[in-house]
Amino acid sequence: METIHNISDFKHIPHHTVVTIGTFDGVHLGHRKILERLTNNAKNTGLKSTVLTFFPHPRMVLQKDVDIKLLNTLEEKKQILETLGLDYLIIHPFTKQFSRLSAIDFVRDILVNNIKSKRIIIGYDHRFGRNRNANIQDLISFGNTLDFEVEEIPAQEIDDVSVSSTKIRKALLEGDVETANNYLSYAYMLTGTVKKGKGLGKDFGFPTANLHIVEAYKLIPKNGVYVVKSNIDGKEYFGMMNIGFNPTVDGSKKSIEVHFFDFDGNLYDKKIQVDLLHRIRDEHKFNSVEELKEQLKKDKNHSLGLISK
Repeated sequence: METIHNISDFKHIPHHTVVTIGTFDGVHLGHRKILERLTNNAKNTGLKSTVLTFFPHPRMVLQKDVDIKLLNTLEEKKQILETLGLDYLIIHPFTKQFSRLSAIDFVRDILVNNIKSKRIIIGYDHRFGRNRNANIQDLISFGNTLDFEVEEIPAQEIDDVSVSSTKIRKALLEGDVETANNYLSYAYMLTGTVKKGKGLGKDFGFPTANLHIVEAYKLIPKNGVYVVKSNIDGKEYFGMMNIGFNPTVDGSKKSIEVHFFDFDGNLYDKKIQVDLLHRIRDEHKFNSVEELKEQLKKDKNHSLGLISK
């Protein structure tokens, strides 16, 4: 898969394409049906499978007062799409100026002249152009003039995408990672850089990696303790992660801290991805540090039991 960060950079590519357009946040099971349709179509027609997506998310630009939380950072989305057999991923910068393109300008200048689209796979409810005033019937009409075909994604598949996204966000905010992971078809991930924390975990015998996530738009699941795994330098490590405020030690700032089992090394300033497997409990304020230590031992045993299943 080749990733292109501006539509105009596609001009040098000498291939005709079959294109689908969307944000594909989460790249979940509903999205995969559409992307499978795209790649199969490419194989059957000899066209190159191409996903056109935008960053920032259009709602971040057009509805700045709305606090939007996304399931994937841009890098995570690229990483997942990379595994799906696409030829091209175009991530075009979304700006207010771009949003003002008329429907015909978008189709003619972007989809046809730049991306060389010969077929466009789109949902029945897709709207595009300035003020989103054009629909699939307009696209079919443009296709008759500009020499491309339009394939409509059935309502059922589009509804599946909408339902899946809603259920995944709801599940994560309720701490139900198993349900979220089932809809995603992979473990929900948090990606960040390990920064120095207070070092209290080490004093308790549970040293932690303090995960700093730059992307403020990334959805962080419900506070609590989770069973996790990471790939560090090519080796898989399991552990447990706390999302919250560490109330027992007067924590006032929310943090994401991971204790890896059987890991002995320095992770400071290292970028790591943490996959969430299970949530084992809420965050609690304990009566003493000793009580917290005892609970951490129980959490570890509980986690190891879940990992061994």
